Amino acid sequence: MSEWAPKRFWTSADVAEHETGFGVVLDGRPVRTPAKSPLIVPTAPLARAIAAEWEAQADRIDPTTMPFTRGANAAIDKVAVQHGEVADMLADYGDSDLLCYRADSPAELVARQSAAWDPMLDWAATQFGARLSVHAGVMHVPQAPDALKRLRAEVHAFDAFELAAFHDLVSLSGSLILGLAAARQQALAATIWDLSRIDEEWQRELWGADEEAQEVADRKKAAFLQAQTFLLLARNDRG
Repeated sequence: MSEWAPKRFWTSADVAEHETGFGVVLDGRPVRTPAKSPLIVPTAPLARAIAAEWEAQADRIDPTTMPFTRGANAAIDKVAVQHGEVADMLADYGDSDLLCYRADSPAELVARQSAAWDPMLDWAATQFGARLSVHAGVMHVPQAPDALKRLRAEVHAFDAFELAAFHDLVSLSGSLILGLAAARQQALAATIWDLSRIDEEWQRELWGADEEAQEVADRKKAAFLQAQTFLLLARNDRG
């Protein structure tokens, strides 16, 4: 069965429990990933969210309206088969984290970055025992190996479904620390997203809004919020 069939061919989408998790069935037929693996997710809430996406499709299937399905596909077909490589790639953000590279002027931007980002770095130091150092400018300055090792362990602890969502949290924000904060619900996801946009907001205030850039930013924000929801649903039944 091709997952992305052009037309709707089923009457109802339901959740079916399996020994290894929960799947989605269309008129009793199991949904499979693009690589033909069974689409089995770890929790019932995530399976219900995926089933709701299939149920909401009209005459023609629109994959862009099915982010939970896409996330599950990525977790099963891509992340699960290269978990270590994906975890390492995301952990590497810690050595060049957005929060660690600051402006040296003007004073107002310097103060704004410090007020927004220092509490997150303090949280990471307390939560993970990983203190990242702050530098002015954009030239790379390596972080302490022990801090990076502790953060890397946190990333590798995610399962494939959590890691698939975490990929978007980190890559969209440009920050390993903000990604971890979203995963740990340190603050509202929208608030964490705003922290990643300090520099862009400063430029908007200085030069005015750019409609096209704002549309791109809005899409990225929506994807960031959706990624956190996916991650939380993927761990819902396990606390």
